[in-house]
Amino acid sequence: MMNDVKKERTMKDSEIIRRTLTYIRPHKKKFILAIIYMLFVIALELMVPYLSGLIIGKLSHPENTKYLTILALSIGYLGSILTSLFFMYFETMILQKAGQSIVYQLREDVFHHIESLSIDQINGIPIGKLVSRVTSDTNAINDLYTNILINLLKNILSLFGIFAMMLALNYQLALYMLIFVPVVGGLSYAYRVLSKKAYRRVRHSITSMNAFLNENLSGMKITQIFHQEKRKENEFIQVNEEVVKARSKQNIIFAIFRPIISFLYFGAIATLIYVSIYQLELGTTETGVQVIWSFYECVGRFFGPIQTLADQVNGLQQAFAASERLFLLLDLKPSYEDDKDAIEMPPIHGDIQFDHVWFAYEEENWILRDVSFTIKAGETVAFVGATGAGKTTILSLLTRNYDVQKGTIYIDGIDIKKVKIQSLRKQIGQMLQDVFLFSGTIRSNISLRDDDIPNDKIEKAASFVGANQFIEKLPLKYDEPVLEKGSNFSIGQRQLLSFARTMVHEPKMLILDEATANIDTETELLIQQSLEKMMNMGTMLIVAHRLSTIQHADKIIVLQNGKIIEEGTHQALLKEKGYYYNLYRLQFENE
Repeated sequence: MMNDVKKERTMKDSEIIRRTLTYIRPHKKKFILAIIYMLFVIALELMVPYLSGLIIGKLSHPENTKYLTILALSIGYLGSILTSLFFMYFETMILQKAGQSIVYQLREDVFHHIESLSIDQINGIPIGKLVSRVTSDTNAINDLYTNILINLLKNILSLFGIFAMMLALNYQLALYMLIFVPVVGGLSYAYRVLSKKAYRRVRHSITSMNAFLNENLSGMKITQIFHQEKRKENEFIQVNEEVVKARSKQNIIFAIFRPIISFLYFGAIATLIYVSIYQLELGTTETGVQVIWSFYECVGRFFGPIQTLADQVNGLQQAFAASERLFLLLDLKPSYEDDKDAIEMPPIHGDIQFDHVWFAYEEENWILRDVSFTIKAGETVAFVGATGAGKTTILSLLTRNYDVQKGTIYIDGIDIKKVKIQSLRKQIGQMLQDVFLFSGTIRSNISLRDDDIPNDKIEKAASFVGANQFIEKLPLKYDEPVLEKGSNFSIGQRQLLSFARTMVHEPKMLILDEATANIDTETELLIQQSLEKMMNMGTMLIVAHRLSTIQHADKIIVLQNGKIIEEGTHQALLKEKGYYYNLYRLQFENE
């Protein structure tokens, strides 16, 4: 399930390139136009050394050269540079627009895919890694589309063009320059292989740091309460050192490659000078100066792309590593998906049946063992038992956060595996122990930014659950800002807002999982009143450790070690004086 992400399996470069090109296809016209502009730029840049050579040749014999000729050549020289800059501007703008569109779509795909993953998969991936995928990895790919690919192509074509010009100028000198090509090619290949490994380690270490920071910044309160700052600092030092070590190896490879290429460049210049002096003795001075100067500029332009190749290959490895991680994430299939012939869930009435259900999170470590029960539409049913008995698991299976290994779950007589997951979940309201509020306002948190929900409906839902009692006292009322995770509200207030959020979406079935576990007595009474109102809305399933909140349930199901051991109303179970009776008496005495 999570093996692909955890093992960081590798993909072949050919596969990465193939999948990368799929995002280019919708924008292929823009890229073709950019390549056309690029060809104009290359052609104009090739004119520059030729024209400069002509100018130097003419200036070396001013007595034989007309002023207008030099002026015309100079204008041509300057015009070539300015025109190439003009085409380069349009090339850059086209690529930037196309690249931003591609990355926009890629971010959309990644975020949509993350949303489609099952709960167990999301819980198995550190949040820091997911954040890195959507932000830094997509940014690295943006550089691939807007800079790296086009410049690689440009440099390769420039190298062929420059060498062709050198052959045209003086094929003997060109052949001497050809000696350096296999050496440079071998070095570039070695650099590519080594830098690829180095960059993978860099990205892995940075991702680990992001995950560490996300976890420990979120848990900073616990760290401070238990005075663990020093230990966490030491852990961060270790993580930070891994990043530094990975970066250092990458920098060493880069630092070795660039000086070697520079050395080869000066070697080529020295060879050019030596051979040219010899040839000057055999040829005319005017032709010799012109050719030597043009050749000199060509050699500089020949080694220029090779020297920048290190940066481009480095960027290419960054983009490939980022692409690889993104594609591996996109390849991660949700644990639970709709069947091909899945149907839309009809409007729920509320009949529920668990038919010999077995479930385990891992292999055959069964959490539920042959569980069977029936709930009629409109009933309020509570699940009671010790921690790990399987209460929350039953609710998770009902909403298909997980699928059963054995047995069947029916809602209104329909096997829930045969219906579309979203059509099922949108009819079930869930109120959990750990309430999550988004940054925004109270209004946006109740409506979940659904503009189709009118304000009067939001206020009506808040009033229905009693949340209006504290909302109306706030300065901005429903427009009161909500800080990250709702930290500016009490636990009870956050819970009431979650109740209002559930009510405003008009669920056909209600699930409360420890929704009253961490609240004060006054708020609990308010929530009790809300629950009594909700019980008349439809089928309600409750998991609660506080037995006072479930006394009026139509049925109480008692679980132990994944099995149902008792079932009945509150009063009937007390009369039996079994597990529930002992649990209730113990809780009553403690209170």
